[in-house]
Amino acid sequence: MSVSSSIKLRQILGAELDKLVTLPLIWFTLTGTFILNLVLAAAFTSVGVQGATGTQNILNIGLASMGYLQAGFIILGILATCSEYTGGQIRTTLITIPWRVFQLSTKHLALAIITLPMAFIIAASAVLYTFIMMRDTTVVIEIDTMITTLIGATGYLTLTTLLSAAVGALLRRTTPALVVLLGYYFIVSPLTRVFLPSNKNFLNYFPDTAGSYMYMPSSSDEISVLTPMQGTGISMLWTLSFITVAIVFYRKRDA
Repeated sequence: MSVSSSIKLRQILGAELDKLVTLPLIWFTLTGTFILNLVLAAAFTSVGVQGATGTQNILNIGLASMGYLQAGFIILGILATCSEYTGGQIRTTLITIPWRVFQLSTKHLALAIITLPMAFIIAASAVLYTFIMMRDTTVVIEIDTMITTLIGATGYLTLTTLLSAAVGALLRRTTPALVVLLGYYFIVSPLTRVFLPSNKNFLNYFPDTAGSYMYMPSSSDEISVLTPMQGTGISMLWTLSFITVAIVFYRKRDA
């Protein structure tokens, strides 16, 4: 049984990877995100190049586009799960793969396999561009710090993508999912941070705020901050919770 289940899981994973890899919108989204990120990195670097010194400044400027960059990965996650509902392809999928829990779980796994390297490349390209442009204004770059920061940024973008895919699976329609997630990340959350008192520590436990601690260290005098590990744990908890809810609903309702 274990061998049969393992073979079945590999076959389902292969099918989900094949669907994602052959979906043009996935690559259009990733390409557009990569280009937009380089444009933003160039803009932020041109602003910060005068008088900016030190490793931390380079990392901060190189990753300053993360707030905008996450939009591309939100779209990526939504497209991964909602695209099959557009033309009714989901029915063919469920006829071919009737095990809904396996099917949706492996779809998220396949999405993570694609997202991880692309998120690292896109995040690293911005930092590399900033480093090249600011190499004359910095003293030394600590490789360990840069790698740790890039891993954190990659993890955040990947978790955001998976969370978005889970929301897409729940709503099953691209436009509502985009409105909900982009509205939260770019309107609700920023306004909440502006209008609520700064001592409201619960804001640190929102998925986007907690995730920011994965890659952007806070100043030592900031109160009630999270460590990168705590930010990672909270972000993973949000993502796994949404995936679990999506699987439960996916299993119980008709396609």
